[in-house]
Amino acid sequence: MDQDLFLSKAFTNSLRPSKIIPYFLRATEPFLSQDITITTLITRNRLKVFTRLVEQYQGPISVAIHVNDDEEYVYDLLDALRTIYASSERMSRFVDVHLVIDSFDRQFNTWRNIARLFARTDYVMMLDIDFFLCTDFRTAIRENPDVMNKLKEGYSAFVIPAFEYVDFADGMNYTSFPRDKQTLLSLASTNRVRMFHASWAAGHNSTEYQKYYDAAPGEVYKVTRYQPAYEPYVVFKKEGPPWCDERFIGYGGNKAACLFEMYLSGISFYVLADHFIIHQNHLYEELARKSERKLNRKIYQDFKEETCLRYLKSFRDNGQLHTERGNNIREECRKIKGVTKMASSVSFFFCITHRYTGRRIYTSFCREGTVYVFHFKQRGTFYRSSRYVHQ
Repeated sequence: MDQDLFLSKAFTNSLRPSKIIPYFLRATEPFLSQDITITTLITRNRLKVFTRLVEQYQGPISVAIHVNDDEEYVYDLLDALRTIYASSERMSRFVDVHLVIDSFDRQFNTWRNIARLFARTDYVMMLDIDFFLCTDFRTAIRENPDVMNKLKEGYSAFVIPAFEYVDFADGMNYTSFPRDKQTLLSLASTNRVRMFHASWAAGHNSTEYQKYYDAAPGEVYKVTRYQPAYEPYVVFKKEGPPWCDERFIGYGGNKAACLFEMYLSGISFYVLADHFIIHQNHLYEELARKSERKLNRKIYQDFKEETCLRYLKSFRDNGQLHTERGNNIREECRKIKGVTKMASSVSFFFCITHRYTGRRIYTSFCREGTVYVFHFKQRGTFYRSSRYVHQ
């Protein structure tokens, strides 16, 4: 089969026309299948930061590089890329480069999927290029049998907590970043570092940073307060988990959508409490961020409803909806009004559920196509009941 035809189907929701060149540059290192590949994406202006990541990680990296399809621009970037690749022994040993040549900027989820698809190990870490790896989570994961078993099963993703410097200038000097948790805790206690994107707490607060600060050495704890804007940086199994939805173009909601679908699919998030990454501060394209976030906010609302309905049907048809793996989808999708309205007509997941709203408690269960809903004013005080029969 023609490669271009195959790739056009593989990335069917991305913008076209686009030319994808897998392994434009291929690492010489024979990677072990049980290793962890960092999957990331860059544009020309991030080559220097990328080189820093390569020198630091010293392990497999799969990178999608976007190239504007202006002919002169293409040749200039490829020359710069070859120069860097030839000048760095670690770059040539550890980095697989995949090119995306088109005129569409910021197709982040398409680029993420390309980097993941062509990774050559069983496990991957989805990482944004501007983060500095402060601790050796790769070795820690590979030497922890319990973590490796969870990764192999494919229903767990491991969070590396993300931080930022409060003072913008401090966050530009990566050479001063802490390399161990004790130093990090000292900086956090004096409010020099904090949760990444603290101005948008929903993005990372499900990690429960106070629990992270208090965790014992070597502790791995489960994320129990998930919410749909959560977008941590995670290590997970390459094959099995859902791919990032490619309809998201530009800033806002793109990575959260990746994690949301992973969560609905039954994947649990666990935090590696000895490890952390720190953002290397840089200026953003604020005008583009503002307009693109507005568009993606609408897409994300529709995406959540659509994804819930799709997974509810899949889990119900496979008999998994009321299993432990179905917990995430039942808990998360009942929060979405459009989904609950649809689900109540087909008894997707209103089976033995409890919902507390104000002073009333709603307890529902379904049996043989009939949903019985009992309403209580207070715990243990019967108020009234309703009975709905599905036609």
